[in-house]
Amino acid sequence: MQTKENILFDLDGTLTDPMLGITKSVQYALSSFGIEEPSLEKLTPFIGPPLKGSFQKFYGFSEEKAEAALAKYREYFSVTGMFENKVYDGIPALLKELKCRGRKVLLATSKPEIYARQILEHFDLLSYFDFVGGSLLDGRRVEKPDVIRYVLEENHITGENAVMVGDRCFDITGGQCHGLATVGVLYGYGSRAELEEAGADHIAETVLELQQIL
Repeated sequence: MQTKENILFDLDGTLTDPMLGITKSVQYALSSFGIEEPSLEKLTPFIGPPLKGSFQKFYGFSEEKAEAALAKYREYFSVTGMFENKVYDGIPALLKELKCRGRKVLLATSKPEIYARQILEHFDLLSYFDFVGGSLLDGRRVEKPDVIRYVLEENHITGENAVMVGDRCFDITGGQCHGLATVGVLYGYGSRAELEEAGADHIAETVLELQQIL
């Protein structure tokens, strides 16, 4: 991994812990449809995969209803939820070391790019990134393979010279689609079984272990 020049990071569950902001935004969206969900813990499966699909999968929403729920989600998230978030301990030091070693640091998230950039800026992480890649608010480029392709193409990077780091199977399989080496992290929201089943090349239990791998 230490010979790869380009390091792509997922955001939620990898750089920051978004649990409170995402689950409260989902809770807000559900309440607009008369669904009261008092347990934020129950809503943590929404962290990681595209939100529209999660409303369909977990609550049986039609595509049209899921679109409406996503709009309600953004009402809360864009104002309050994105900042109900915290950076994992050790992440700033990791990013600083990568930059000092001449590595290119890039973001590849299914979160709308406009929100991802605001979050990185809010937590003073934006300066470490050479490129921020995410989805579009109109629903395009939301699947992880599409985001990774976009990041690679915009930066003229080949998969053989890059690593994808993330906490969910979507990050691992998305990276594999484009020939990237992959590292799964266990301090986020994916389990070891999930990451092993996806075929992660390495699994890091802590940020320090991730730093040693990279």
